[in-house]
Amino acid sequence: MSATEYLRHPAILLAAVSVAIALAWFALGFPVEMPRSPLAAGEKLDCLAYAPARPGSTAADATIPAANIEGDLARLAPQTSCIRTYTTGMGLDQVPPIARRLGLTVLQGIAIGRDAERNRAEIERAIVLARTDRAGIRAFVVGSEVLSRGDLAVTDLGVLVTRVREATKLPVTYADRWETWLDAGGLAALVDFITIHVELYRADDPVLASAAARTMLDARAKVAARFAAKQVTIGEIGWPSAGRMREAALPSPANQARVIHDVVTAARSGSIRINIFEGYDQPWRVSREGTAGGHWGLIDTETGANKFRWGREVSNHPLWFVQGVLGIMLALIAFAAGYLAARSMGPSGPAAAEWQPVALVALAGGLFLGWAVADVPLRSHSILEWAHSILLVGLAVAMPPVAAAALIRNVPFAGFGALLNPLQRSAARPLSQLVALLFVLTVLVAIQLALGLVFDPANRDFLFAPLTGPAVALLVLAIRNSANARRDGPAEQAAALILAASALFIAFNETFWNWEALWFAATLLALALACWRPRVARNP
Repeated sequence: MSATEYLRHPAILLAAVSVAIALAWFALGFPVEMPRSPLAAGEKLDCLAYAPARPGSTAADATIPAANIEGDLARLAPQTSCIRTYTTGMGLDQVPPIARRLGLTVLQGIAIGRDAERNRAEIERAIVLARTDRAGIRAFVVGSEVLSRGDLAVTDLGVLVTRVREATKLPVTYADRWETWLDAGGLAALVDFITIHVELYRADDPVLASAAARTMLDARAKVAARFAAKQVTIGEIGWPSAGRMREAALPSPANQARVIHDVVTAARSGSIRINIFEGYDQPWRVSREGTAGGHWGLIDTETGANKFRWGREVSNHPLWFVQGVLGIMLALIAFAAGYLAARSMGPSGPAAAEWQPVALVALAGGLFLGWAVADVPLRSHSILEWAHSILLVGLAVAMPPVAAAALIRNVPFAGFGALLNPLQRSAARPLSQLVALLFVLTVLVAIQLALGLVFDPANRDFLFAPLTGPAVALLVLAIRNSANARRDGPAEQAAALILAASALFIAFNETFWNWEALWFAATLLALALACWRPRVARNP
C-alpha cells in the first residue's frame, strides 16, 4: 500500500482522528498551576459574600428557612471568619444569631432602593438586630450600588445612613463601585469606613485575570487618596468560573482560582480588609445574568464541593477523559455511517470512497461534542433553556454521521429546497431530505443565536462548541456535493447575508481579544458559505 493509499484508508484516518481528539482533550484538561496559598494552616478568609444556596431556590423566596441558613453557614465557617449579606429581608435577619453560634461575624446588609416603604422595613429589621444580636454584627452595610443604579441621590442616601448609625450605635458603611465613590464625597463623612466594589470581569473595560490584584490595589489607592481620613475596605471582588468571555476576560475554574489567590495575597500583604464575592454559586441568576451570573461562588451549589484547593493545581476541564471518549465515539459513528453508505453502493464502494472529507467532519464534530455536552447544565435552568441546549447537542451528534453518509454516497446538497420545495422534495432521496432538515434547523438556530448577540449581547454565551461540528459538516457537504446547476435559493441567500453580517458585527463588537467571539463568528461564516453554495437542479 502506497503512502497516498494509507492516507485514504478509513481505518487509518479514523485512528488519526481519534488520536487528535484524545491529544486535544488531554491538553485541555491538563491542570494549571496555582500560586502559593495566601493562607497559613488554619487561617481563614476575612469575609465571604453570602446568599442562600440551595438547588431550586430563587431570589424571590419569601422566607429562607433557618435550617437552610444554618447548613450554608456551617459549610462556610471553616473557610471564613465573616460573611456579608445584602438584605435583612427574605429571612436573612436570622443570619446574625446563627453566625454567632458558628463563630462568624456579619457585615449585615440593608437593601436600599427606590421603594421608601421597603427601605423603612429593612432599616427597622436592622435596628431590631442591633438590639438583639449586636455582638455578632461587625457593621451594617446601608445599601449596595444605590448611587450607581441611580436609585437615590447622595443626600437622600445620607439620611438613611445617618438614621441607621444613630439608631444602632454600630459601625455603618455604604458599598458601591470605586468609581462611584470618587463622586460621593458628601457621604464619606457619614460612614465609619468606606466599602468599595472592584469590578474585574464585569468592568466597563474588562480586566485580565492576571491583572486582578494590581487593579484592586490601584482602585483602592485612588479612593484612599480621595478620602485620606477614612479606612477603605474591599466589599466585593471575585471572578466567575464559567460564562462568556468579555473582551480578553475569560471565566474558567483556573482563572477564578488564580484571581482569588492573587487578590487575597495582595490584601494580606497590604493589611486590607477584603470580602470575596461569593461563597456559593447562584444558579437562579443564569436566566437573568447569563451563565457567568450563576457561577461566582467558591462552592459549587449542586455538589457542595469547593471548586479549588488553596495552592493546588486546577483543571478547566476535569472531565476531559470522558469528554474525549465522547468525541472519539462520535468520530467512530461518523466513519461507521460512511462505511455503511459505501457498502450499500456495492463491493467496491468502501475502497473507492473518498474518506478525507469524512475525516474532517468527524474531527470537527468529535473535538467539540464533549465541550457542548459539559456546557448544557451550566447554562440550562429552565424548561426552555434545557430544550434549546438539547436541540443544539442533538444537532452536534446527528450532523457528522449524516454528513458522512451523504459525502460517501455523493448525495446532492440541494439546500432548503429538498425540504421546503414540494417539487424538489418529491424528487429528493430520503438522505438528501434528512440533510436538508438538519441544515434548516442548524441555520435557524444559528440565526437566532447570532441576532441575540447582535441586539442583546450582554449576557449571552458564544455557543461555538455545539455549532462547530454541524457548521464544518455542512460547509464540507456544500463544497463537495453541490449540484452543478443554476443557483435558485433566495432563502439560503438571505440566511447567508444575515449570518455573515452578524459574524462581522460580533467580531468587531466583542473585540479581537475575544477568541470565543471570533470562533463563534467563524462558525457563522462557515454556515453562511454553506448557504451560499447550494445549487438546485433545473427541472427537465
